[in-house]
Amino acid sequence: MTHRHWDIFCTVIDNYGDIGVTWRLARRLAHDCGREVRLWVDDLDSFARIAPELDPALPQQTLAGIQIRRWPQADFPEDIIPGDVVVEAFGCRLPNRFEEAMAARPAKPVWINLEYLSAEDWTRGYHKLPSPHPQLPLTKHFFFPGFDAASGGLICEDGLIAAREAWQADEEAQRDYWRRRNVPALADHEWKASLFCYENPAAARLLQAWADGPQPVRCLVPEGKAQAAVSGLFDHPLQVGEHAQLGRLTVDVLPMSDQDDYDRLLWSCDFNCVRGEDSLARSQWAARPMLWHIYPQEDEAHLAKLQAFLERYCRGLPEEAAAAIRELNLAWNQDGDIATAWRNAARWLPAWRRHAANWQQQLLEGGDLAHRLLQFVAEVSEIG
Repeated sequence: MTHRHWDIFCTVIDNYGDIGVTWRLARRLAHDCGREVRLWVDDLDSFARIAPELDPALPQQTLAGIQIRRWPQADFPEDIIPGDVVVEAFGCRLPNRFEEAMAARPAKPVWINLEYLSAEDWTRGYHKLPSPHPQLPLTKHFFFPGFDAASGGLICEDGLIAAREAWQADEEAQRDYWRRRNVPALADHEWKASLFCYENPAAARLLQAWADGPQPVRCLVPEGKAQAAVSGLFDHPLQVGEHAQLGRLTVDVLPMSDQDDYDRLLWSCDFNCVRGEDSLARSQWAARPMLWHIYPQEDEAHLAKLQAFLERYCRGLPEEAAAAIRELNLAWNQDGDIATAWRNAARWLPAWRRHAANWQQQLLEGGDLAHRLLQFVAEVSEIG
């Protein structure tokens, strides 16, 4: 098999999105695509939060058939032979020694900068573009994940959609899941929502709207930054494992889980509030209505990115439904009137749910990110 050995580099910033995406990509390439993957990560403690089997004290270990290496920021090993393909996730800067070792290989590795996920039009002009190294005989290519056939796509494992469909049809499996997560039995008429966001003042107001609404709501909150906003509705900070009730709202705070369990949470809910990049992508495969808290940027560039996603995501919906969904997402990200926006969008939940199922099928036209990445590696190799 050509291009069998892959090196993937990841710098963990301040959340779990970067390592979440790279860990999913590493597993996809190793388990479904038959590649040998070495994953370099600078922060194994953060990595271990989403991969509990990982020992952050070990600088070198194998997990799920993937070689995990701590990425030292100084004194990178001199004896490392680069793989056939090198992926730097989200523009992280490769070690000089590693770049020199890449250049020393008779057959130069295919070098890819895996960019952040975006639906913005400008990314199409940069997707797959080459960038020659200023000193070394190496060329890096930009690769943009996205939401259409002209982009790099999204990670979707073999059999994932069938597994999700089977899960959503299996009520006993879902009941076992809630028991395992220490969530009290859910009533048949309870509407389930997950809440995973950054610090967001709109979160407490959305939960208050659910508490005051006509429908009993069970809100599942993974531990993290959303806890503070949720706790503001009650008279004390909510801890992991705690259950609290306000009006028609019940809140359960869940412990941090691995990626597979988080997928099951998304599959098990009627509505998902997600944040960043990895959970946004995974919510698409849940085929449920979702609300995106995009990572905020000081110059508000994130709002253009949000608008570009909503423009693509809402295509095919009735005009009034699309407008309500856009209004809800903007209120969520701009501290707007989230209660009114929720009431307007909630009227369209049945149509939104049907749209979500159709949308995830459209995303897979042309293959997932790993499939498109492998195709591109083959194309670059033929040209080279």
